[in-house]
Amino acid sequence: MSPKSSASPSDSSSTSTPEAHLRVLRHFRSVFSTVRKHFQIMEKSAGIGGAPIWAMHLIAKEPGIGVTQLAQAMDVHQSTASNLVKSLVQAGFIHTEKAAHDKRVVEMYALPDGLKLLKKVPGPYSGVLPQALSELDDQTLLELERSLEVLLQRMDIDESSAKTPMAMM
Repeated sequence: MSPKSSASPSDSSSTSTPEAHLRVLRHFRSVFSTVRKHFQIMEKSAGIGGAPIWAMHLIAKEPGIGVTQLAQAMDVHQSTASNLVKSLVQAGFIHTEKAAHDKRVVEMYALPDGLKLLKKVPGPYSGVLPQALSELDDQTLLELERSLEVLLQRMDIDESSAKTPMAMM
């Protein structure tokens, strides 16, 4: 069955034409391709992936940041942030220490090798999509969010992927 024949004749409520949905599909392809290329360039420059680079940048930008704050800043699960921290510690890019005010809290600090690594990597460290989204005005973001919600309702989505950095997909 061809894609055109799958729509029922009574489905006249759809205003989308094949041309329009193909144009939007091309836009998504362009977004994904640009994101993938940016992460490939970052990894080639640094030897590590985009998510650890973003975490490294946030730690360098805010010395003493905790894992909870890092997870919030990256909008990822705490376990994902913890795994990123472990890899950065093992690589010698950051070090952790117990906070003086509360020994249960672990603070993170960039090491010289981590700072050197960041200088090699072309930004934006968070990735091109988060950077572009952060530059949109509130009205445009709201419209985009509503449209994407409609799209996601029509798809069988994996809810857990929403908290996975694109660099790790």
